[in-house]
Amino acid sequence: MDIDGFRAELETRLIIEKEYIIQELSSIDDYQEKLELLGKFNEKYKELIRRIANEDGIDLNAPYQTENPLRSENLTYEQIILGKTMGIYDKLADELYEEITQI
Repeated sequence: MDIDGFRAELETRLIIEKEYIIQELSSIDDYQEKLELLGKFNEKYKELIRRIANEDGIDLNAPYQTENPLRSENLTYEQIILGKTMGIYDKLADELYEEITQI
């Protein structure tokens, strides 16, 4: 698995999803409903990981094969992907939160 390629693809798709959600903000008046869009964004993040993994033929539940066979961490592909992409999600979720609170 090319984790850098996966990460780049995920970031591109998450940016697009963030923009869709920002467009949705203008049609919502209730502040609480706007904040709930953060939960929707979180679900999109998880959904995109599953979708990209499926497109790339990655079994998220399979044990991740490290390059160093002496190092056995027993992590799944999903755990590795989440660990390597959480920074992207956090950055975009923070940006989305800023958009929500400014409106």
